[in-house]
Amino acid sequence: MQEAALPDSQIPTIIAPRGAGLAELALALGGLAIGTGEFASMSILPLVARDLGTTLPAMGHMISAYALGVVVGAPLIAIFLARMPRRMMLMCLMLMYAVGNFLGALAPTPALLILARFVAGIPHGAYFGVAALVAAGLVTADKRAQAVGRVMLGLTVANIFGVPLATLLGEMLGWRSAFGIVGGLALLTVAMVALCLPHIPAGNASVRGELGVFRRLQVWLTLLMVGIGFGGMFAMYTYVTPTLQQITHATPLQISVLLALIGVGMTVGSLAGGWFADRAQTATIFSVLVWEALVLAAFAWTSSNLWLAGLNLFLIGTGIAVVPAVQTRLMDVAGDAQTVAAALNHSAFNVANALGAWAGGMAIAAGYGLTSTALVGAILPLGGIAVLALSIAVDRGSARAALSAA
Repeated sequence: MQEAALPDSQIPTIIAPRGAGLAELALALGGLAIGTGEFASMSILPLVARDLGTTLPAMGHMISAYALGVVVGAPLIAIFLARMPRRMMLMCLMLMYAVGNFLGALAPTPALLILARFVAGIPHGAYFGVAALVAAGLVTADKRAQAVGRVMLGLTVANIFGVPLATLLGEMLGWRSAFGIVGGLALLTVAMVALCLPHIPAGNASVRGELGVFRRLQVWLTLLMVGIGFGGMFAMYTYVTPTLQQITHATPLQISVLLALIGVGMTVGSLAGGWFADRAQTATIFSVLVWEALVLAAFAWTSSNLWLAGLNLFLIGTGIAVVPAVQTRLMDVAGDAQTVAAALNHSAFNVANALGAWAGGMAIAAGYGLTSTALVGAILPLGGIAVLALSIAVDRGSARAALSAA
């Protein structure tokens, strides 16, 4: 008896030579490298400022420079390398990330370190965007968000092991060792991608087609929602190490454990967020933004107690659950401009990074203290909710107009 053919929506578009699991692992390894580099640069900020003889808010510019690199690099790379085969594109992006981190490890002055962080940020968004598209192609259509969530596990595992280890080594061997480790992880990713992914053609992508994404209102609204709404976490996270030092009075080893708890929360959030997003995309985004506002506000009070701070940081980490939902939403509203839309998601997250770091720094500079970063952080998700509400209203208005026209 002949088996019935599967519908097109139930057939993966990419077949990995060593299985989808190893392909996802290779992609997640890149997330581990990027996540360790991005978040460890925040946790070692006091070490960098002290070693280079500058202030904490001034050295915070290296966080904003990295975020600016992502914002600038993600769309430009996705547009101008749109015709490059996907595996080759991923390898080139991770090579560039390795170079940026090695330059950071060697930078002798604050200005050159800020420049190196800008260079390291350039491939970030394009890597995650293309990795998400490839991961979605490895599974059936009804499991896209879960596949994206598994690739993002590299980012969450970075916060369990990579960031605490880099922070601890930074204390022991100097902050430059942290950037050196990240560069090595990036090179390992290049090798894994070469081994575990097949040749993946770019399809019919073109510069003109990819530029079409900028004409889509829902793409802009989704990006604006991320850029504002997720800034709250970064307002707190950028200054979490000095907060844990001065408010919680945690030891270096305890700080490493507390940072790992954020990563555990991110892992739970990434897996749960993918599952929920495949079932109720918009409700998942709304719920996570409300959750982040609540748990960030709570940290202003729990940060004075070691155990409560640890629980609160775990809960804050679960906010990463929004990523699979937003990533697949962008795929849905982008039309043919999938590569740029997927990359722009990470530009938006790094706008959130820069906005959060700036807002938190302003609160500290104004004399409100380190705990004020959590309260500032709690306000930003509310802005994201307002933009989401506008996006839903626009969707409903378009649907009514289409119905009337019919």
